Amino acid sequence: MENLVNIFVKSIFIDNMIFAYFLGMCSYLAVSKTVKTSTGLGIAVIFVLGFTVPIDFLLEKFVLKAGALQWISPGLADVDLSFLSFIMFIAVIASMVQLVEMVIQKVSPVLYQSLGIFLPLITTNCAILGLAIFQTNRGYGFFEGLFFAIGAGLGLTLALVLMASIREDVEVADVPRLVRGTALVLIIAGSLSLAFMGFAGLGG
Repeated sequence: MENLVNIFVKSIFIDNMIFAYFLGMCSYLAVSKTVKTSTGLGIAVIFVLGFTVPIDFLLEKFVLKAGALQWISPGLADVDLSFLSFIMFIAVIASMVQLVEMVIQKVSPVLYQSLGIFLPLITTNCAILGLAIFQTNRGYGFFEGLFFAIGAGLGLTLALVLMASIREDVEVADVPRLVRGTALVLIIAGSLSLAFMGFAGLGG
């Protein structure tokens, strides 16, 4: 249990997809204009990760890995489908994103309109695919991968909400013209990233 908590906390603060690995920066910078929109996208990402990472683990263990298919037939013991892993991972992610898109469109049309193109683009978000690859490369088990996925989703949500809350305050602040717009957003993102570097070393 201690190991699961360690993985969960590290995925939020230390191995944060945005601040540590700079994955998913496109949606991070584009969607983080309001707290409401950022929270909505964050919840969608948590849902997608919470399902795709464990499913990807099961695919890797029982279908894609060399010898994984021998439970079907001993003649398939030498079959190695690992070269299909990226395609399978993206297919699972796309299916979950489609489900999330339909739910949000039905439950909250306003949020659906606010997220716009960035909701279906979760499918190609490098942070989502990166999580699936990290889980495989680190050799996480089912529950380790689940805690890692949910923690990473919460970390991404935290990054979005922090950025959005600062940007909402900056909108009504007297900002020098030299750093208005994209320049200020990048400065804020860099400052948040530096702040999160303070968590480095926690968890061993």
